[in-house]
Amino acid sequence: MNKTITLAQLAEITGGELHGDIAATVSMVAPMDKAQEGHVTFLSNPKYAKHLDQCQATVVMVKAAQKEQCVGNVLVVDDPYVAFAKVAQALDTTPSPAQDIAPSAVISETASLGNNVSIGANAVIEAGVSLGDNVVIGAGCFIGKNASIGANTKLWANVTIYHDVVMGTDCLVQSSTVIGADGFGYANEKGEWIKIPQLGTVRIGNRVEIGACTTIDRGALEDTVVEDNVILDNQLQIAHNVHIGYGTAMAGGTIVAGSTTIGKYCIIGGGSVINGHIEIADGVTITGMGMVMRGISEKGMYSSGIPLQPNKEWRKTATRVHRIDEMNKRLKALEKQLEQKEES
Repeated sequence: MNKTITLAQLAEITGGELHGDIAATVSMVAPMDKAQEGHVTFLSNPKYAKHLDQCQATVVMVKAAQKEQCVGNVLVVDDPYVAFAKVAQALDTTPSPAQDIAPSAVISETASLGNNVSIGANAVIEAGVSLGDNVVIGAGCFIGKNASIGANTKLWANVTIYHDVVMGTDCLVQSSTVIGADGFGYANEKGEWIKIPQLGTVRIGNRVEIGACTTIDRGALEDTVVEDNVILDNQLQIAHNVHIGYGTAMAGGTIVAGSTTIGKYCIIGGGSVINGHIEIADGVTITGMGMVMRGISEKGMYSSGIPLQPNKEWRKTATRVHRIDEMNKRLKALEKQLEQKEES
């Protein structure tokens, strides 16, 4: 069932300045070219400004510079995309992962449950677990011994939290994610692998969101750490003893090898691979499919790889790449010849 809010409420939610009917209502956010009566839309990309005079939405959220191009109700905001995010939250109708405590949930007598905790069907809460107020545990989740989950955190179905993992407040974890599995630690003795018990744990901060099917391994000796306000997409692999700094965002399919430190406010593009035992400075952006083999000491944008080309052109590029060493030797030989001519 859709929620409905007035434009007066919309202005309060966004902190914007409303020009129009304060009593008009909206129940859905929609793209500008598809918006109709009862919808709210926004302009965050100036190239779509040409559609403003034909927009059918009940209200449009724009910056002050675009106000005069609009017809009908207008909400002037500092950042239309941020306003969209806040309005989408206000109109969100996503159901809770669980309601109340299901009869089939298995909960240890030594577990500590805060007020208003919900636990879904077939979830397992082991001995010594601590769940804060308003925690929601989805169906089929497993929370291992002595794990701690802070207030208002939500876990969707089939999330696995291993023993001793600590998760902060106001976190959201999507389905099938695994936090606290053993890191990839082995010694080799004459061809035989000897497992190294992973004695650390994972510590997740506050307001962290983790996508579906992501894995965060526990530390070998020290802990794997994800600081506050970090967002992790689907299907990431975070290895043991990795440390991810405040406010960093990492897109899907990224792999981070063990004992790497990623700074604050970094943005890691999808499909990136980050080597182990290196440090990445605060404020670094790595574009999609970046291969980071060495540490990065200065903030900025970094890229690697060959962008997509038509196959015929890519084959030529690949051939040239394989000849780089030969071409370098020829270039040095030519430079030497030029130097000899200039000296003679």
